[in-house]
Amino acid sequence: MANRHRGEVTLVLDGTRFTLRLTLQALAEIETALELPGLGALGARLGGGRLSARDLAIVLAAAIRGGGAAIDDETVAARVAASDLPAVLAALGVLFEASFAGEAGAARPPDPPLPAARGA
Repeated sequence: MANRHRGEVTLVLDGTRFTLRLTLQALAEIETALELPGLGALGARLGGGRLSARDLAIVLAAAIRGGGAAIDDETVAARVAASDLPAVLAALGVLFEASFAGEAGAARPPDPPLPAARGA
């Protein structure tokens, strides 16, 4: 069962329940596979509607692995039927919102101030 406090989301694909989670490893995998310079570029790509089917498979597979399943991109892509796409996109939307916006879409608190440099 997904733990919303950890930013987890549940998705059922081809009769199998998966937990989606954006770990640092999952985000790094996505950045590398999509050849993105950082998380800001990922947000721009996802929010700009420029997501290909390959991109979707990469993001979904990384999120599934972040949730604890050992599965590769090709296996994930093979399990997603075109009729599953609305549920996949909705689950990924909830996942990114929960991971970056906090619970129930609440604004993320500001980062704490950095410590002052010594001798400055």
